[in-house]
Amino acid sequence: MDGRLDAFKNSGDVLFLMLGAVMVFAMHGGFAFLEVGTVRKKNQVNALVKILCDFAVSTVIYFSIGFPIAYGLSFFGSAETISSADSGLELVRFFFLLTFAAAIPAIISGGIAERARFWPQVAIAAVFVGLVYPVFEGMVWGQINFLGQEDSWLAGFGGAPFHDYAGSVVVHSMGGWLAVVGVILLGPRVGRWTNGRSNPIPVSNIPMLALGSWMLCVGWFGFNVMSAQSVDGISGLVAVNSLMSMAGGIIAALVVSKNDPGFIHNGALAGLVAVCAGSDLFHPLGAFVVGAVAAVIFVKCFIWEQQVLKIDDVLGVWPLHGLCGTWGGIACGIFGQKALGGLGGVTLLSQFIGTIIGLLFALTAGFTVYYVVKSAVGIRLTEEEEFIGSDLAIHRIDAYPEESIGG
Repeated sequence: MDGRLDAFKNSGDVLFLMLGAVMVFAMHGGFAFLEVGTVRKKNQVNALVKILCDFAVSTVIYFSIGFPIAYGLSFFGSAETISSADSGLELVRFFFLLTFAAAIPAIISGGIAERARFWPQVAIAAVFVGLVYPVFEGMVWGQINFLGQEDSWLAGFGGAPFHDYAGSVVVHSMGGWLAVVGVILLGPRVGRWTNGRSNPIPVSNIPMLALGSWMLCVGWFGFNVMSAQSVDGISGLVAVNSLMSMAGGIIAALVVSKNDPGFIHNGALAGLVAVCAGSDLFHPLGAFVVGAVAAVIFVKCFIWEQQVLKIDDVLGVWPLHGLCGTWGGIACGIFGQKALGGLGGVTLLSQFIGTIIGLLFALTAGFTVYYVVKSAVGIRLTEEEEFIGSDLAIHRIDAYPEESIGG
């Protein structure tokens, strides 16, 4: 009887993780449409193709290299062997965690949009998903005993291990800080600044941008809630904290941006980015504050990034994912405390150290990879290719073929 109950539980966990994987997989469509709605018409096909192809390459590279690095598990045995263990639970766990890993190039895609060469960015994505991301992932969630494990040095030094329940730092901060290196080394789009004077490039399609935001928001509940990775680990607190942080982000962005639809839809995402780390620990009111602060960070720092630093980060992925993810990692050490209504078990020192290590790791790895590829083969379209748009330059078709032939 116990054997049958164990088999039933394993099957339930497989289904649970499969549903979570599919929800997070659907988020990649959200990344795509968010980019489609933001870039100019001449670059919309490229946005769609990039994210789909990056996911396919990520699947192969994470299966063969990344997942074994992070968790010490390989799937190169027979199909009978790898599917029989716990009803194939580890296989579905790979699928679920792959959707997290593949978010790295999806995040980066929005920052480098409209002027990056196709194959070099695919190769860079493969290196990030196969080698860079899994090392840090393993340090926090996996087999590399360094930051997130109960017996890691940080647990002894900081009073608790680094806590990142669903990836504020592991996924979002990592992706955002990797992206900003690529954005800087690529340089701004032609015409973005003329003689130091800013020439803002407006978004192309608010409904598409909004669709991308909605898809991401819905899928995020798989991202956060399913991070329990088992049926008996489901927490209603995670779901409500995600909801409250999203609401805080929307409301704060609404007020701070004075009703700007782009900022409002991204404000929801800012809140969800920030809540990931401590979504299993916060009180819902604490989650609301974390999300609201994240939205303010995004709005203010996007403007600062564009107007003062003159960094042409098309979708604002550095402030949205890099800075809000960094805030989320640190906020976990503040609002996760019992004194502020949280469940405890975290310290501000450990959260700060773990977050900064992730930031520095991303900057170092990002600069190394981008610089090597830029020096070897180049990473930017020619000025002529950028002028006609990446759709025609790379894919030989635009987003509205009927218009181009006068149909």
